[in-house]
Amino acid sequence: MVHNASSQYSLTWLHKMSEIPQMAWDELAQPLETPFLEWEWLNNLETSGSVAAKTGWQPCHLTVWRDRQLVAAAPLYLKGHSYGEFVFDHQWGDLAHRLGVSYYPKLLGMTPFTPVVGYRFLIAPGEDEDTLTEIMVGAIDHFCDRNQLSGCNFLFVDPEWRKVMESHGFSSWLHHSYIWGNLDFQTFDDYLKVFNANQRRNIKRERKSVTKAELRMEVYTGEEIPHFLYPMIHQFYSSTCSKFYWGSQYLTRKFFEQLYPNYSDRVVLFAAYSDEQDTKKPVGMSFCLRKDKNLYGRYWGSLEEFDCLHFEACYYKPIEWAISQGIQMFDPGAGGKHKRRRGFPATPNHSLHRFYDPRMRKILCSYVDEINDMEQQEIEAINQDLPFNKQEINFNFCND
Repeated sequence: MVHNASSQYSLTWLHKMSEIPQMAWDELAQPLETPFLEWEWLNNLETSGSVAAKTGWQPCHLTVWRDRQLVAAAPLYLKGHSYGEFVFDHQWGDLAHRLGVSYYPKLLGMTPFTPVVGYRFLIAPGEDEDTLTEIMVGAIDHFCDRNQLSGCNFLFVDPEWRKVMESHGFSSWLHHSYIWGNLDFQTFDDYLKVFNANQRRNIKRERKSVTKAELRMEVYTGEEIPHFLYPMIHQFYSSTCSKFYWGSQYLTRKFFEQLYPNYSDRVVLFAAYSDEQDTKKPVGMSFCLRKDKNLYGRYWGSLEEFDCLHFEACYYKPIEWAISQGIQMFDPGAGGKHKRRRGFPATPNHSLHRFYDPRMRKILCSYVDEINDMEQQEIEAINQDLPFNKQEINFNFCND
């Protein structure tokens, strides 16, 4: 579907990443800090069957062209539910029901199943960002109105882009993640020094538990990752979902298999072995991605229960490796219960929302500041209770 935005630009809504040239898309996406807006990742979600209309994620990507040149784009999805978003908007759905408004379908901008900050419109360097943003917002409003959508939501947004979109009338809703920052650490012992004595002993005890179980950890990156480990990532991921997160297994085996070889340069695996001789059968593994100085923990699992292996594979070994590699930021993934006490402060992130029903829009605008104030108080309370040696530790690395 092509829409003429002006004599200079044309807009096209596309239902497959494969309809967009990879090189053209990545010229916009690769300069960003996040790896999760790159063509290979988004296309893999679709071609693996993880993202599709039947799973409740109908791709509906907005692209802006000057002649045949892609100058701007936004990965977008029509959603018939709120699963896999990690921003829990069920209260807004309940409000819509009480008002007699159909909350679904809605238009969503995020990387599916990926609660990682960085979503934004992709705009080519040197282009007029203000003009293109205005054109894209207008196209989204028109699309939602024509298709009678309840609203448009952007989740885990880039902090600077949030300010731009607020100026276009989107309401900002505050949440928090748990993010590790490299406070000029040179060694793992430097990381331990930020904790109080009791928590330092606890972390050392947890690491010793893995050693006592006679487990060894191996780190694989890029081309050195054995091909046969990719389908095993799904095995571990599936096992964890079955044990702890029933109904949240969103990614197919094919998705992990297709990471090889074209996305291998981003992958980092932390594998645990119980047999010194057998390197083909890890008993546990965590799956991370790296881009430049950022590390992202995504999934993990184990085939047997080992005391503290989760902490070693998902926190301590990645932190140790991150320090050695000069990584500055480590986002370990969703959840926070175990992360707080291991050096991951509560870190603000935002979602952006626009409702098209005037009653819902009025209620959102009336209460969102109060909601955000309460969330900010929660963030501050969490961080005041962290088991650090010095409460004056600078958390500026995790503020927007």
